[in-house]
Amino acid sequence: MEHKQFKGHVILLPYPSQGHINPLLQFAKRLASKGVKATLATTHYTFNSICAAHIGVEPISDGFDEGGFSQAGNVDFYLKSFKEEGSRSLSQLIQKFKDSSTSVTCVVYDSFLPWALDVAKQHGIYGASFFTNSAAVCSIFSRIHHGRLALPLTPESKPLMLPGLPPLNFRDLPTFLRFPDSYPAYLAMKLSQYSNLNEADWVFDNTFEDLEGKEAKGVSELWQAKLIGPMVPSAYLDERIKGDRGYGSSLWKPLSEECMEWLETKPSQSVVYISFGSMVSLTEEETEEIARALEESNLHYLWIVRETEQKKLPKWFLESNKEKGMVVTWCNQLEMLAHPAVGCFVTHCGWNSTLEGLSLGVPMVGVPKWADQLTDAKFVEEIWGIGVRAKEDEEGVVRREELIKCLKEVMEGERGKDIKSNANKWKELAKKAISEGGSSDECINKFVQHLMAIVEQIN
Repeated sequence: MEHKQFKGHVILLPYPSQGHINPLLQFAKRLASKGVKATLATTHYTFNSICAAHIGVEPISDGFDEGGFSQAGNVDFYLKSFKEEGSRSLSQLIQKFKDSSTSVTCVVYDSFLPWALDVAKQHGIYGASFFTNSAAVCSIFSRIHHGRLALPLTPESKPLMLPGLPPLNFRDLPTFLRFPDSYPAYLAMKLSQYSNLNEADWVFDNTFEDLEGKEAKGVSELWQAKLIGPMVPSAYLDERIKGDRGYGSSLWKPLSEECMEWLETKPSQSVVYISFGSMVSLTEEETEEIARALEESNLHYLWIVRETEQKKLPKWFLESNKEKGMVVTWCNQLEMLAHPAVGCFVTHCGWNSTLEGLSLGVPMVGVPKWADQLTDAKFVEEIWGIGVRAKEDEEGVVRREELIKCLKEVMEGERGKDIKSNANKWKELAKKAISEGGSSDECINKFVQHLMAIVEQIN
């Protein structure tokens, strides 16, 4: 990890949610492992949750330093404040390093924050946009932004046919496309990612060539990204970054030790791990159906239910299922997925969770709820063959019978053997991509070489 030659200084700016901090933090560690000085700039509210070796961490302001987004309470209000206060404080941070021997060479910013590119250009430094969604999803939204795809799309519409993508039925589309009036602020944020993208010096995406090379190529005339994923801690892939077993960021206190001790008592591939990530909120009815499915399936389970969601758990469930399962508020998901006792991952199919399950070779049951999760679930089942997607009823609820059927299919059925085989195949391809000489590793190396060339020109 020690490199005497200064190879440039990159500030990395994530959108301040767990699913956006993690991949950018991991990219920072990758750059640092190659001799680049990497500094993560994160909001005051999330600053204390970051603890990662070999990189710097600096606070910037979103205007709500005490409570972040929850303090703002409104998406439009929050984003406007973050643009104003973030631009000012990011500029101050760049200036802070300007007179030192480690002046900033490039700002790598979350694509949700396109104003960061303007700040970088104002200081005469380079800017790179980092997308935390799949290439397939970026293909869809970039076409909407460029007027190549009109909204709204309806259940009666023919399957969406786009270059490089499989036919997408209405149920496979992001909710922002299906119901654009329901999420106007989020749709606007998704489209703003492309507002000044043509001015960015680099564009990165957290995916890899074998996984989504065709999808990225199909939209390359609008969105030319370097595929540098999967941004998963090195211990679970190439093991080239010493001690890199976790992202180094957690907005909640994990109970991993307790979970690991419990998993140690369970047979190989016998446990269903269930997590809906950091943002999805289930209804009481949906929670009850999952609880009934777990009870009736008679499978061991480890269910992550955030503290704010715990009140939705049925009392009978907590009292009667202590022997079969465990419910905790948060854990280190990678450690759980990597444990040999875990045989199935019930997931909302957020992109980070999808990449983690794929990188660790764990078969999945997709229960997508909103945003891009529906598209990710389509690929999990139909394109990569690493899981099944549970079907909702007419009320939008996955019933216990459906979830039990999916669990049995993945854990015990003939199809489960094919899914496990595919999962192992993709695990190896993910490892190959980020290992020395792999497609993603080469993309990162070229970026580092560019940074070195910039430093040499300045000197």
